[in-house]
Amino acid sequence: MDNWINLSQSRVPTFNESVAIDYSRNYAYQALATNVRGFSQNIRNGSNFLVINTELRWPIFRYLAGHPLGSGFLNNFQVVGFADVGSAWTGLHPFHDDNAWNTEIIENGPMTITIDANRDPIVAGYGFGLRAQLLGYFIRLDWAWGVENMQVQPRMFYLSLSLDF
Repeated sequence: MDNWINLSQSRVPTFNESVAIDYSRNYAYQALATNVRGFSQNIRNGSNFLVINTELRWPIFRYLAGHPLGSGFLNNFQVVGFADVGSAWTGLHPFHDDNAWNTEIIENGPMTITIDANRDPIVAGYGFGLRAQLLGYFIRLDWAWGVENMQVQPRMFYLSLSLDF
């Protein structure tokens, strides 16, 4: 979700620092891709990415009224169901073992331990949300659950002031 405010920041950080970034790569550009809802930014990283976002929006008040309403808030109010799937990787494909997010490095004094994290490269998210126009701004509020390694992650709340994903 672009331009989001993390309403779960007390439980979940906005940017995931636990996923390693491969600094040995010489990136020409560094940019954040749209994240998969249900996760912090940087759940997967690399020089390639693929994200599929899908939403089903239902303008509930406009549907029930059967015609456009005079109120901008009620006319644009939508109930949304969504699902996101994505990955980011370095190399030919996301299942390659050389991806930085596939290892976990633990440093404790003079010891450095590298663990094969055995992370599934593809993550998914699902949930529901509300969309409305308030004081001329399009406001989005989403409740999302992420799925990583076939395990559902704790719920995250997102607040955003933009029109699209």
